[in-house]
Amino acid sequence: MKVIVHEKFGPPDVLQLVERETPVPASNEILIRNYATTVELEDPMFRKRPGFNGIFKPKHPIPGMFFAGEVSAAGSAVTQFSTGDRVWGATGMKFGCCAEYITLAESGPLSLMPSNLSYQDAAALLNGTLTALPFLVEKGKIKEGQKVLINGASGGVGSSAVQIAKHLGTTVSGTCSTKNVELVTSLGADNVIDYTKEDFLQSGGTYDIIFDVAAKETFPACKSALTESGVYLRTAPNIGVFLGGVFGSSGKKARFTAAGLRSTDKKRADLVTITQMIEAHGMKSAIDAVYPLAQTAKAHRHVEEGRKNGVVVISLEDL
Repeated sequence: MKVIVHEKFGPPDVLQLVERETPVPASNEILIRNYATTVELEDPMFRKRPGFNGIFKPKHPIPGMFFAGEVSAAGSAVTQFSTGDRVWGATGMKFGCCAEYITLAESGPLSLMPSNLSYQDAAALLNGTLTALPFLVEKGKIKEGQKVLINGASGGVGSSAVQIAKHLGTTVSGTCSTKNVELVTSLGADNVIDYTKEDFLQSGGTYDIIFDVAAKETFPACKSALTESGVYLRTAPNIGVFLGGVFGSSGKKARFTAAGLRSTDKKRADLVTITQMIEAHGMKSAIDAVYPLAQTAKAHRHVEEGRKNGVVVISLEDL
């Protein structure tokens, strides 16, 4: 099978296309023919320097944390999946998704893929939905009829958050640049705020939830735009989030969470919920660019240079 590997840390050029033996699934595993993965903002960081993925050399040399594909074979003890099933999921810090084939325990963070999505769209939605859902539902305690603001509504997480919040019956405002106003409107946002022309904090509006996907604001700055029991959510923690969570006044709170911190069982449950939501209501992906597997280094460079506006997808369909 074809895979991308990096045997050392460094620039995008350390990523090489090589041939490897196709893995054989254990009795409790499925073999997945992978058709799409993504390059997330974190991927260049894991590639460049020691840390989560090893100290002296990469512990897991095949990058990629999300996949969308088809079950090619199933171990003898597998009962939940069958050959030919379309599946999607996440490998997390075990990486391994820039590969033609993946093995994963059937109890792992995967589920049947929404029947109304392509493989590329499915891969593009994974990180955004798996991040936005726990933020909004568990940390934000989102309820029908609330007013929600998504700060940074045009990227992978923001675009998913807009759609999930709408599906859950809230009134959604989203901030973005001028060029993305049409996109965010198409996602279903009730109000789109062009941040190059208007500061949502100065508009006089108040919200039950402010989801700061862009991580550009702070809890103290946003308190005046929150209702009395409003919640400020942030994708990157800072001291303001900590203090807001502990000492939030008048019922107002700040919260941080991340999909990578969730247990396998919770991720799996999230995937089932997301699949049901997409099959019932549909969901648009925000794909910025699609690269073939052989151009994974170029895709990393694209992300690392800060040029992406949406999700960068790696396609493995033509291998």
